[in-house]
Amino acid sequence: MIQTESTNPELIQLIKQLKKESREKSAPIWLAVAKQLAQPRSNRVAVNLSNINRNTKRDDIVVVPGKILGTGSLNHPITIAAFSISGLAKAKLDAIKAKYVTIPELIADNPKGSNIKIIR
Repeated sequence: MIQTESTNPELIQLIKQLKKESREKSAPIWLAVAKQLAQPRSNRVAVNLSNINRNTKRDDIVVVPGKILGTGSLNHPITIAAFSISGLAKAKLDAIKAKYVTIPELIADNPKGSNIKIIR
């Protein structure tokens, strides 16, 4: 039988936390992120830095419901959260003083999810 649900305990816990925060804080952004993360791995988002650069401006707060890849460059500092990040992308973010946080840290800083962009 083909398994269709994630077996990653960290991912399962994150999805539960996102759904709970969405209900308790009336923040639909966290439910949207949870639905994206609950998709099969082959359908999950992988976003390049060049795409993030095109769709953001200085000091934006961004969440990526998947992985950040290091292709391209980012020419302005932002705050970005994602489920995972490649080593090259992390190095490029550090070089321009962009702030990378985990999704649970972003939820703690901004429980309502206001002024946060989802990049897919």
